[in-house]
Parts: sequence; structure tokens; C-alpha cells
Amino acid sequence: MRTQIAIAYHTGYGHTRVLAEAVAQGVERQSGARAELIDVTDMNAERWAILAVSDAIIFGSPTYMGAVSGPFKTFMDQTSAIWLARGWADKLAAGFTVSSSQAGDKFATLSQLATLAAQHGMLWVSLNQLPGNNSSTASVDDLNRIGGSLGAMAQANNDQGPDLAPPAADRETAARLGARVAELAQRMAVGRAKIAEPA
Repeated sequence: MRTQIAIAYHTGYGHTRVLAEAVAQGVERQSGARAELIDVTDMNAERWAILAVSDAIIFGSPTYMGAVSGPFKTFMDQTSAIWLARGWADKLAAGFTVSSSQAGDKFATLSQLATLAAQHGMLWVSLNQLPGNNSSTASVDDLNRIGGSLGAMAQANNDQGPDLAPPAADRETAARLGARVAELAQRMAVGRAKIAEPA
């Protein structure tokens, strides 16, 4: 069964775009799933329509000053008419973020994204990865090295561009989030099809 996953993101320095592309690659690891990358600073009728028909939306924003970026907040506010009409209700949702610090208050950003999804009546998908890099035998190459659960967290050194940062472990963590959302979206689509079958 074919499913479409939209990845709605804002990037300031290119690092969030790199993560969005990794999420998209993860989505497309799932047979029959297609990813649509949407830069929320360039919204038009076609992009709103893609979000409307997608089975899931994965939100991505850099963490700036402990919150989503200004452009992403503008996008959030632009969804109020969709919220009122319950246009995204029962879609799957997930999120990812990146900052230059290891912690950087990224949890606050993911909480904002999860709250946005909840207000729309969406169903939030967690990361479902054990934390890495948390023992003497672990390393920064571990998946989920930041140790998030609510969504994918990444760290990008502020003196490195998106060709070098975030590192491969963070990109793969994001890719696995994309694959998880795609798999769950397909399972939901199959379930809905069975419910719709005549008795």
C-alpha cells in the first residue's frame, strides 16, 4: 500500500535540511512509502495540498534560544485554519531538531512540535530508540547519542557547515525515525482499508 510522508521543516544554516533529507531517506527505505520535503518558509497552495493528503507529517526545526525557529513558528501559526477545520486530525506526526550544543534545550523544541500535533488531533510517534553514548564503552558514533525519546535530537558544531555536521550517527537516528513513521503509516492504512471493507 502506497503512503506519503511529508517532512515540513525550516533550516537556518543547512543543518536541519540535512536531517530532513536523512528523514526522507529513512521514509523511502520502507517499500511503498514516498517522502515529500517541504520548506515551510516557501509555502504555497501546492505545498499546503501535499500536507493535506499526506498520511503523516514529520516536523523539523532548529532549536534557537530554547524554542523552534521564528520561521517555523510562523508556519505553526499559519496552520490555525487547518486546526479549526480538523484537517490534520488522526494523521501521524513526529519531530526532529538540531542545535549546536549537546543539550541546547532541544526537548523544549520537540515539546512544541508535539503540542502542535496534539492541538491538530494528530497521533505523535516517538523515536523508540534506546539512548547511546551513555557508558564507558559507548561513543559519539552511537545512534541516539543525545538520548532523546520524544523525537530525533541532533547536534551540529557551530563552526562546521552541513557537509560535516550533524554527524553520521545523528543522520542515521533521523533516518530511522523516518522509517518508523513510514512503517506505522502503512500499518494504519492497511487497518483503515480492512475496516472499510464490506462485511
